[in-house]
Amino acid sequence: MKKLSLWITGLAFSATACAQQNPTALKYGNIINTTDAKKHLSILASDEFEGRETGKPGAEKAANYIAAEFKRLGLQAPVNGSYFLDVPLTENKLKFTAFAVNGQSFENWQDFFMQGNFPDKNVTVNDIVYVGYGTEAELEGVDLTGKIVLLINEDKPEEGKKTNTSYRATPQRQAILKAIRAKNPAFILGANAELTAILKRFGKSQAGGRLGLKKEEKVNTAAPVFNVTPAIANALVKATGKTYEELKTATIAAKQTQVIKSTVNIAFVTEKKDVKAVDVLGFMPGNDPKLKSEVLVFSAHYDHIGLNPDATAKDKVNNGADDDGSGTTGILEIARAFSKAQKDGKGPRRSILFLGNVGEEKGLLGSEWYTDHPVYPLANTIADLNIDMIGRVGEEYIGKPDSANYVYSIGSAMLSSDLHKIGETANATYTKMKLDYKYDDPNDPNQFYYRSDHYNFARYGVPIIFYFNGVHADYHGLGDEVSKINFPLLVKRAQLAFYTGWELANRDTRPVVDAKSPAPTK
Repeated sequence: MKKLSLWITGLAFSATACAQQNPTALKYGNIINTTDAKKHLSILASDEFEGRETGKPGAEKAANYIAAEFKRLGLQAPVNGSYFLDVPLTENKLKFTAFAVNGQSFENWQDFFMQGNFPDKNVTVNDIVYVGYGTEAELEGVDLTGKIVLLINEDKPEEGKKTNTSYRATPQRQAILKAIRAKNPAFILGANAELTAILKRFGKSQAGGRLGLKKEEKVNTAAPVFNVTPAIANALVKATGKTYEELKTATIAAKQTQVIKSTVNIAFVTEKKDVKAVDVLGFMPGNDPKLKSEVLVFSAHYDHIGLNPDATAKDKVNNGADDDGSGTTGILEIARAFSKAQKDGKGPRRSILFLGNVGEEKGLLGSEWYTDHPVYPLANTIADLNIDMIGRVGEEYIGKPDSANYVYSIGSAMLSSDLHKIGETANATYTKMKLDYKYDDPNDPNQFYYRSDHYNFARYGVPIIFYFNGVHADYHGLGDEVSKINFPLLVKRAQLAFYTGWELANRDTRPVVDAKSPAPTK
């Protein structure tokens, strides 16, 4: 498969490498520059904006800044004369009054996490059922009614295959959870070794309430699933005389399903409140009477994770310069380039929507709301070019020859072979970067295809491209500062999106949807 894919990619490149540059597109693409990019990002990622957390004053400041720029550029305010589309959110805060195993207490977002809208619980259970990897053989004939289930939240190793040990649920594990829930347990505890480090790094920033769209207020009656660290798993299996790791190793070789005597008390209540949030929309009508009803979207999320939860720390702000101040800067620069073309009488044939999404960090909420309640029909939306983190060198490219001349391209062929070719041609003609398709795979363990705002367009059949620089040591950390941004690289990546968009907005035909997007794994 890899060899065939590489051959096809190489063939496509050779076919497009000699494409002639459009001098008009080149003129306006060159308007995107480091000076203006640095000006925007230095404001958006400043301490004044307090990390732009959804529902907080910093996000509101960012939304106002973006709207003011759209107005200055002459973009239309498409929401009944406003640049703001209200995104109705509710904050559900799970407050745990107990999570104890044999009298030993554990803390939410330190030793475990659980998300969802569940009815209040106060349950004490004395039987823990260890089901290993939860395979069909391990679940056969096992009574789980009212019990707590301990599950290894990893794919079971198979000889000759690379094992996915991430805590993120794969389709295989989703099916396992469904089968376990069908047996009516009280709770499901999925243990995963990587959670210890993840919760240590990110747990405090997630400890507040969980935001969701108001439509999500339906109470979940299924068994809650807790992601737990090996520390909890060890406390649960202590009575067996083995550690969790020893039991896990034995499970690989043979079925180890068993009932373990442990007393577990779990109690929580949910506190709710409404939260104000907005998407920011700027619209440029097309100039072709026949094509202007069709819309190209450039999107980026402007929110980030907010203030540092460690009150004693010197640095109080997660500035989010790369995530996604860089993408927001990118669409402001792209909007500026198209606006200049429009003023010069060289505007696009199709219409363009510049979309600043809120709530991406909370679960792609702003883009979900927009695509469920589009201002412009999704049937007329020809593509979404989504820009999320384009200002840094990802950890896999540090020290590599292409470190200052690459971008990860994700999803371009998931729905449309046309869009993939258009993106490749734009790059071969103008920017000549390395297009890295490593993560362009629905089975990628990182699941990047599902983790930014483009996916909400893709789930409706709208072709997408997701531009991404990869993760780095400062991802969702205090070190994601403007001082670490590579502005020439940010500009070049934004220019690639611009040139791809220029072709999409001006070609005679829209990209054909000729493939089926894979289903999400949430």
